[in-house]
Amino acid sequence: MELEGQIETLSVQHRKLEEIIASEMRHPDWDEARVAALKKQKLRIKDELERLRALH
Repeated sequence: MELEGQIETLSVQHRKLEEIIASEMRHPDWDEARVAALKKQKLRIKDELERLRALH
């Protein structure tokens, strides 16, 4: 059950990052460095999700 909880938590974080990135990029003067950092964080979460799902 703990594994499922971790997967759900990471899934929520991943979705929130998608929303933040989309919101950031809607602004005409969006910060490329911030978006790049957010995308890296999102990718790390995606990789962790894939790892956990493989164990599940």
